[in-house]
Amino acid sequence: MNNFLLARPDSVLRTAGERARFPDPGQAVTALRKWRTGAGPNMVVGALPFDPAEPAALWQPDTAVHTAGPWRPAALPPLPAVRVTGQVPSPADHLARVEKLVARLAEPGAELGKVVAARTVLAEADGPLDPEVVAAHLLARYPNANVYAVDLTAAGRPGETLFGATPEVLVTRHGDRVRLLPLAGTLPRHADPRADAEQSRALLASGKNHDEHRYVTDWIRQRLTPVCAELDIPAEPELLSTEQVWHLATPVRGVLRDPATTALDLALLLHPTPAVNGTPFAASLAAIAADEPRRGFYGGAVGWCADDGDGEWVVAIRGAELAADRRTLRASAGGGIVAASDPATELAETTAKFRTLLGALGCRLPED
Repeated sequence: MNNFLLARPDSVLRTAGERARFPDPGQAVTALRKWRTGAGPNMVVGALPFDPAEPAALWQPDTAVHTAGPWRPAALPPLPAVRVTGQVPSPADHLARVEKLVARLAEPGAELGKVVAARTVLAEADGPLDPEVVAAHLLARYPNANVYAVDLTAAGRPGETLFGATPEVLVTRHGDRVRLLPLAGTLPRHADPRADAEQSRALLASGKNHDEHRYVTDWIRQRLTPVCAELDIPAEPELLSTEQVWHLATPVRGVLRDPATTALDLALLLHPTPAVNGTPFAASLAAIAADEPRRGFYGGAVGWCADDGDGEWVVAIRGAELAADRRTLRASAGGGIVAASDPATELAETTAKFRTLLGALGCRLPED
């Protein structure tokens, strides 16, 4: 049964079953337009892949329950032991890749301004992992995150599941109001309070990280200005913290010009942002495809859109893809590389980001 869960701090959406699937997001857009003039309610739920050319896991569910307030799981069953079985590329190879990217980005007249370089961790559980139980553990550990679990059957991957706990909101649309919370520019947190406070100040003062963040807000301004009558993008980002990292974040608000523009329209307009891809769009996408295994749904988007146009989409990071055997999984983490990036710092950033998922699963990287 095709299941979907998105548990945000202020609401929970659960769906079950499938009436129709939309591997091409354009089919979902067309269906939403049709439903808007007919008898409802209807909605589209699921996930967008990182690469827009790949099939989406979008579908119309049989049933949907949307409730206000946080998710409160009835129980928290223990998880089977999980161990890391591999890293692609290895930490040393990731360092070498970042060094090459920095050199390429620093060349006079370089085509690329930023590339998000990711690495992947492979892990295996001693017994079957229940995606909902994993999601419950993620929520218990990160109550302020957006916790998701999405069946990938609609993308032609029966039995596989995408799950995670992301801090990043791609876009929400309620009525004519649009909100986003892009994150770009990151430093790991410290256990020592003084060192951690100094790290937060260092991030706020970092020209490199502000440049990385500005690529994202510039992209958002460019993409949303044509569809928003009002658009408020603060000139400077603010700090956002998770248990593992400090982020630069910019709360963006807008008012739509045309009420026919849906949340799915906006997600497709924005995704993938330079926060997970880079800039320019096509060149960074090509650079990633040339150097990495296919990302699948890592760096994609998870969310829903109702026939009235309202909806919520979050960025699919701090998570993993679970295979149909329910025992093997693949998790990815990346960082934005610009000409001023330091390879060792970039490696440490990805290691810190892996802690979100691996910590909830009770394991860690060998070098962490």
